[in-house]
Formats: sequence, structure tokens, C-alpha cells
Amino acid sequence: MADKNKAFDAVKTMRRIRDNLSRRFKGMTFAEQKQAIQAAQKPKTECSTAKKS
Repeated sequence: MADKNKAFDAVKTMRRIRDNLSRRFKGMTFAEQKQAIQAAQKPKTECSTAKKS
């Protein structure tokens, strides 16, 4: 059996995140969901997308 005193419960955290997203996206179309996700993402910086010489 797993240790009952673990500091981080991955399953519990994933379920909480999934439930929050389900409530947030309820009643949205797929296109609306996709747009909401893209708006919430951090924009890529020039450093991470620039080619190294």
C-alpha cells in the first residue's frame, strides 16, 4: 500500500483540475474551448523560437 503521508497526490490533483475545466467549458463549443485554451497559454518568447547561429 502507498504511503499515507505523501506530500503530493497526483491523482487527486488531476481530478481537481479536470473538474475545474469541465465546469469552465460547460456549454462551450469545441471552437470556443480551443480559443479559451489558446488565450490562457503564455505567448512564446523570441528567445525560445529564435534559431541559434
